[in-house]
Amino acid sequence: MSDLHLPLPPDLILLILGASVLGALLLIAWRLWTGSSGVEDALADSEHRQSAAAERLVQSQAELAGRLAQIAESQAAAQARMAEQLQTQERELAKKLEERLADVTRRIGESLEKSSVTTQTTMTDLKERLAVIDVAQKNITTLSTQVVGLQDILTNKQARGAFGEIQLNDLVVQALPPSAYAFQATLASGRRVDCLLTLPNPPGAIAIDAKFPLEFYQALRDAGSDAERDAARRGLAQAITKHVKDIEERYIVPGETADSALMFLPSEAVYAELHANLTSVVQDAFRRRVWIVSPTTLMATLNTVRAVLKDAKISEQAGLLQAEVGRLLDDVRRLDDRVGKLQTHFRQADEDMRQVRISTEKIDKRAERIREVEVDEPERVVAPAAEPRLLTGD
Repeated sequence: MSDLHLPLPPDLILLILGASVLGALLLIAWRLWTGSSGVEDALADSEHRQSAAAERLVQSQAELAGRLAQIAESQAAAQARMAEQLQTQERELAKKLEERLADVTRRIGESLEKSSVTTQTTMTDLKERLAVIDVAQKNITTLSTQVVGLQDILTNKQARGAFGEIQLNDLVVQALPPSAYAFQATLASGRRVDCLLTLPNPPGAIAIDAKFPLEFYQALRDAGSDAERDAARRGLAQAITKHVKDIEERYIVPGETADSALMFLPSEAVYAELHANLTSVVQDAFRRRVWIVSPTTLMATLNTVRAVLKDAKISEQAGLLQAEVGRLLDDVRRLDDRVGKLQTHFRQADEDMRQVRISTEKIDKRAERIREVEVDEPERVVAPAAEPRLLTGD
């Protein structure tokens, strides 16, 4: 629109027309003043000026209308372009908004899904842990009940003896075969031992006693002062020494049992107390050939007994083993003979294969000679006299 002439404003046109009319009136008045003879000329000149002004006014109006039409067209085109641009931008904006909304919706969905999975996993773990805690609490309650029951058992001498016998029973049954032990066995003297290990001579049968003086150890643990602790420790030493003497007198019987016996303490704490603070009691038990054992040391002893039984069993079966070894040597000799025969068959098969190879080589040479005859001299192949010579030649 830079090549268009801008139209004059209507106010300016009216001002110009008014000035022209005023000038014409002034000119007429001046001529009337100077003489009537010039009135006609003034009127004619005024009419002429008015006509020219009217023509110019019409021309200006026409130009103004054309320019206004051009401006309207330009504005309409600009508005159309602007509307089209706005529509395009609106579509692009709507598309971007839809894409952004879809992306946000997708992200929110993924986030919600992850949050749901995480929450579900957390809830599952929480339920499992609560279940474990519940089971642990039940186990603790059961264990506390069992501890109270165990304490009641250990405070009663008869129940304490039964507890030691049960633990001894479990260890012996787990370590040895049924033929190697006997519970509540009766000796020739009429005394009954808690467990008797039936071993061959030497060493012979070994007696195991499962009773122990726990009340003195309990008093040692409950002591509140050094004096009470020393008194309880002396009482424990005296009780253990007396029990060791009883085992020596009752369960070490020359000619019937081994020259030693075992005193089983079903408590590692009592065993540790003896070896830590009452070594004189342990040494006295050694001199009397009464070995004080705990569950751990008894298991080691029973493993040694099992090895002794196994060695004895092997010794008993030595003759049978020698006979079996002899039979095994006979089987080895027969196997060697059969391997020799098989090797002879293999050598014969190798010789047969060598002869077959020689025959195939001869056949190949004769086939080559026949092929050369067919290529070089085809008329001799059909000749009656030549065919027998070619087929029987070596």
